[in-house]
Amino acid sequence: MKCSLLSCLRVNLIFCLGLLHCGEAIVHTEVQTGPLYRVVGSPLSISCNVSGFASDITRKDIEFRIKKPEKPKFEINIISTGDQSFGYAVYTRRVMSKEITLTHVTPNSVLFEIQSLEKGDEGEYDCSVINSESTYHGTYSATTTVKVIDNSLSVSSPASTSLSYNEGDALALTCQASTNTVQHTHLSLVWYLHKDGEDNARPIMSLNRDFTLSPGPGFEARHQAGLIRLDKMGEATYKLNMAQLELSDQGRIYCQAQEWIQDPDLSWYTIAQKDATETTLNVEAREVVPDTSSLVVRISAQSETLQEGQELSLSCNVDSQNLRERFFSLAWLRASVELARIGPTGILSVGPEYSGRVKEGELRAARIGDRDYRLILQPVRTEDQGEYICRAWLQDRGQDGAFTQQAVQDSSSQLVSISATESGLSVEMQNTVGVNEGNRLELTCKVHGVKDQLSVTWQRKSTAAAMFTSVISLTQEGVTEKAGEFMSRKVKATRPATDTFTLELDEVTPSDSGVYQCAVAEWKINSKTNSQSQVATVTVAPADSFVAVSLISRNSRVTVGENVELMCRVRGPRIPITLTWSLQRDASTLDNILTLYSDGAISWSGDQHRYQLKVENKENEVVYYLLINGASRREAGNYQCRVSVFLENFNKKLPPSNKLAVLVQEPVSKLVLTTTNTLTININTDTEMKCSVTSEPSASSRYAVTWLLQQQAENKTILSSDQDALVTFGPQVPPSHRQRISMKRTKGPSFEFSIRQARISDGGSYICEVVEWLQDPRGDWYKLSPVSKTTELTVIEPANDLSLEKNEQPSPAREGDEVELKCNVMSGASSPSLFYKVAWLYTGHDSSNTNVLVELDHTGLLSYPENQKLRALQGRLRLSRPTQSSFPLGIQRAHEGDSGTYRCQVEQYQLDHEGHWQQKASDTTGPIMLTVKVAENNLSIVKEEKSLNISRSQDFPIPCHIANQSSSQSEFQVTWFWRKETETEQRPIFRAYRNSTLQDRFGKGDQLRFGHPLPKVFSLTFLKPRPEDSGLYFCEVEEWLPSLSHGWRKLAVETSGYLTVNVYAEGDVKAISEPECKSDIWIGILIAFVVCSLLVMFLMLLKICRSKVSGGNKSGQNLWVEQYPLKTKPSEED
Repeated sequence: MKCSLLSCLRVNLIFCLGLLHCGEAIVHTEVQTGPLYRVVGSPLSISCNVSGFASDITRKDIEFRIKKPEKPKFEINIISTGDQSFGYAVYTRRVMSKEITLTHVTPNSVLFEIQSLEKGDEGEYDCSVINSESTYHGTYSATTTVKVIDNSLSVSSPASTSLSYNEGDALALTCQASTNTVQHTHLSLVWYLHKDGEDNARPIMSLNRDFTLSPGPGFEARHQAGLIRLDKMGEATYKLNMAQLELSDQGRIYCQAQEWIQDPDLSWYTIAQKDATETTLNVEAREVVPDTSSLVVRISAQSETLQEGQELSLSCNVDSQNLRERFFSLAWLRASVELARIGPTGILSVGPEYSGRVKEGELRAARIGDRDYRLILQPVRTEDQGEYICRAWLQDRGQDGAFTQQAVQDSSSQLVSISATESGLSVEMQNTVGVNEGNRLELTCKVHGVKDQLSVTWQRKSTAAAMFTSVISLTQEGVTEKAGEFMSRKVKATRPATDTFTLELDEVTPSDSGVYQCAVAEWKINSKTNSQSQVATVTVAPADSFVAVSLISRNSRVTVGENVELMCRVRGPRIPITLTWSLQRDASTLDNILTLYSDGAISWSGDQHRYQLKVENKENEVVYYLLINGASRREAGNYQCRVSVFLENFNKKLPPSNKLAVLVQEPVSKLVLTTTNTLTININTDTEMKCSVTSEPSASSRYAVTWLLQQQAENKTILSSDQDALVTFGPQVPPSHRQRISMKRTKGPSFEFSIRQARISDGGSYICEVVEWLQDPRGDWYKLSPVSKTTELTVIEPANDLSLEKNEQPSPAREGDEVELKCNVMSGASSPSLFYKVAWLYTGHDSSNTNVLVELDHTGLLSYPENQKLRALQGRLRLSRPTQSSFPLGIQRAHEGDSGTYRCQVEQYQLDHEGHWQQKASDTTGPIMLTVKVAENNLSIVKEEKSLNISRSQDFPIPCHIANQSSSQSEFQVTWFWRKETETEQRPIFRAYRNSTLQDRFGKGDQLRFGHPLPKVFSLTFLKPRPEDSGLYFCEVEEWLPSLSHGWRKLAVETSGYLTVNVYAEGDVKAISEPECKSDIWIGILIAFVVCSLLVMFLMLLKICRSKVSGGNKSGQNLWVEQYPLKTKPSEED
C-alpha cells in the first residue's frame, strides 16, 4: 500500500511538471532572409525581432556580430543595446560617429543600420538576444548574409545646359541610364522639374521598376491629352516629349534613375540612385492675338539667296487664340500662283503648275507642328525666284461636317533670289561603309572642280523614307557647328586637304546606321553659287555580332588543394570592355568575384584571396585567366565571365559566356587499418579488440571512430568517437550495458574497444569504422570516405552440452487442420537449476525476413512481439511445455498463408552467485518446412465425343457429367459453349453460377432448358433447333472452394467432350429417309414400339432412384426453369 501511494505521488509530480513545461513559451529570433545585395556607399538596414519571452513589455538587450568571408569562424562584435563597449576596435569609430546604429523599434525588435557600406562590411551578420530568464528554451540568435557589390549605375543627359523655347513649342529631352550589375536588377526613371524658389523638385513623368508610366502631380491632364509622353528607346535611352510648353514649365529639368533588387523575402529594395546634369529651360510668352477671329501669319526662308539645284525651304507660322479648337487652311503662293495647300483635315493639294514636280519628288509640304508648316523645293530652278507669301484662313465646320471658309489672312512677302550655276563642282563618296559598334565611323568626301570657297554639311537619315537631319557642318570660314542631337557626341568635321572633307563619329552604336549625305556648297563673296551632294549607306554591326565570349578550363574537376585555371576568351576587335567574373554556388545565389574595368582598375568582392587574375593579349583575342590557388569546397560551383561595353554614356551588356562547373572532390582515402580477424572467448570474461592505423597520417589528420555490431544482418552502433574525441553511445545500447563497454585511443594511433563480463549475446561481427578528417587550404575540415575492418567475436560457454533436434521436419497439412511443430531438447536439460528461454522464429515463403512469433522467457513470461503482418497467425498459436525438454508449437485452424519455415531457438540461463541471470548456452533446431494446402485438384469431367443428325422438330440435350471432385465442399459453375465447325470462335450460350443463378448468354432463352437432376450431373436441352444452330457443343466446369485465407477461390477448370450436332430442314430429312423407309416401314414401326417400351421402363426406374437419393430433391426437376424466369445477369457476388 505504501509503494502504491508513492507511485501515485510520482505520477502526479511528473504530470504537473509536464503542464508547467507546456505552458512555457518558446523563444524565437528572426532576421531578414539573405543574401542581401547592397551597393558600396549605400545604406544597410537589418530588422531583428524576438518573441516567446515571459514579458513582452520588458526591453530586450540585443547584440550584432559579423563573420567575414576571409575568417568564417571568427566572430567580430559590432554593437549592442546594453553595452557601449561591446564593439571591437575596428567598428568603434563608426559606432561612435553614429555611422552604425542599433535602435529599439519596440521592446522586442531592433533596427540595425549602416549609413554607408564599405567593401569590408560583407559577411554573415548575427543578431543575438541576451536571455534574462533562468531557463533556456528556443532560438536566441539568427543570421543573414550581406553581399557588398560595386555601384555600376550610369545616368547622363546629352541636352544642353540651357534651352529657350516659346510658349506652345514642343520640347524633347533624352536621358541614358544603364547598369553593369551581374545580379538581376530593375531600373526606374523619373523626369523632375525644379522651379526657382521651390525646395523640392516636382516629378513630371516616371517609369517605375515594373515598367508602369505615371504622370506627376499637376501633369495628369496633359498626360491624358497626349501632350506629355515618356518613351523608352533602345536599351538605355528614355525620351521625354512635351508637345506644348507652358510658362509654368520653366525651371531646371533633370532625370533620376534608381536601381532595384529583389530580396529573398520578395520585397524590392533600392540599391543605387543617380541624377543626370540639370538643363535650365526658359519659356517665353507668345504674342497675344487681340481678335479671336483673326490670324497672325508669318513666313520665313531658310536661305533667301540660292543657286540652281539647291534646296528652298519656306516655313509658315500661324497664331490664333484657341488654336487647337479651330480649323484652318494654309497655302504658299508665288506671284499670286498657288504652289501647294494644306486643308483643315491635313490633306495636301498642289497647283497644276507644280503637280509634275510633286511626282518627281522636287516639291514637299507638311505640317510640322500645331502652328508650323514647311514647304521644300529641291532642286530649285531660276524660274522659282521671286516673292513668296503664306495665306491662311479659318474654316468653320458645320453639323453636317462641311467646312465654310472665313476671312483670309496673308503673311508678309519673302523674296528669294536664285542664280544659275556655272561651276564644274562634283562630289565623290564611297557608296557603302561598315563599322563595328564602339569603333569610329570615318566618311570621306572627295570634291572635284573647286574654284571658290567650299562649305560642307554632313546629314543623316535612319531610313530611306525619312528626311535628312543635320549632323555637323563646316563653313567656308572653317567654323564647325554640331546639330542638337549630336551635341554630346564625339563628332567632328575636318578638311585635311583642299579637295577632301571627312566626318569622324566616335563610339558608334547600331542606332547610328543609316544613309549619310555629304552636301558641299561653293561660295563667292558670302553668296552660295553652287552645291553638290553624295550619299553613303552606313551599317553599324552590334557588338554581340563580332565579340564572342567563351569560358574553358583544362582542369575543372580537381581534388581539394589543387590549383584551377579558368580561361575567359574574348574574341573580336580591340574595344574597351568591362569584364566580371562570377560564381554561382546554388540556384539562388550569384556572387561576384572581381570586376576588371576598361581603365585597368580591379574591384574585388568579399574574401577572394584565393583568386589571381592574369591577362594575355593575342592576335585575335584577349584571354583573361582566373587562377584558383589551392581550391577548397567553397570554390566549387558554376563560373561565368560577363562582358559589357560602355558606349554613348551607357553600359551595354553582351551575352555572357557559357557556365563552367568546377568540381572540388575530396582525395581518395589512403587509410590502412589492421585488426584481429577472429576472436573466441569464454562467457563472463573480459575481452579487448584493437583497431590500428598503419598508414602514414597527414599533418592535419584527425580520426572519427565508430564501433558497430552486426547480428542477424543488422548493424547497430555501439560506441563512436568524433574527430574531437567526443565519445557517445549508440541509441540501441541499453543503459545497463554501457557500464560493461568502453573505448580508448592509444599511440599509433590505435583504438581499443573493451567488453567486460562478456555474454553470449555479445557475440557477432564487430566493425571498426574509421573516418579520416583533413583541413582544406581555407582551414575548413572535411572527411574522407570511411575505412573499416571486422573482428568476428564468438562467446562460448565451456562444457556446454545443450543440443536440440536438428532433423528437418517437412510438415504438410490441409487448411483448417490442427498443426503441431516439435521442439525437443536432446541433451543438457537435466539440471533443475537451468532455465530456458524459448523463441519460435518464422520465415514466410514470399519473404527473406525472419520474425519472432512467440517467446517464452526464462522467467516464465510469455510474449508475442508486435508485428502487424503476423498478428492473425499469432492469435492462433499455442506454445506449451508438456515435458521439461519439449516446447511444441500448436497452430489452430491452419491457413494457407501459414506456410513457411519455422525454427525453435532455445537459450539456457542460470543464476550466478550474485543473483544475476547468465546465459550459459543456446541452440536452434533444424528448419521445419510447413506447407498448408486448401485441397488437391481432383476435378474430372466425362469427356465423350458424340455426333447427332436431327431435324428441326427434334430437341437435343447437351450433357455435363462430373466424374470426380476435389472436395465435398466444392461448388461448381457450369458454362456451355457453341462454335461452328468452320470457325474457331467459341461462344458462351448459357451459364449456371455456383449460387444457382442462371444466365442466358446466347439470347435464346425460349429454346434452352436447364437441368440439374443430380449433384454431379448438369444438362442443357436445346428446343426446336434450326439448321444455323449446327456445330460443336461442350461444357466448361469451374470448381470453387472456400479458403480461410482468401475466401472463395477457383481451384480447377475442366471441359467436356464435343457434341457435334447437324440440324436438317424437314424437306431434306424426308428426301433422305423416304427411299430407305418405303422398303422397311413395318420394321421401323416395330423398332419404335420396342424403344418406347424400354424408355417407359427406364423413366420409372429413374424416378425410384431419385426418391431414394435426396428425398425428392426439387433441384432435380427438369421443369424448374419453366416455373421460374431466367436471370439474364449474374449477381454482384459472382
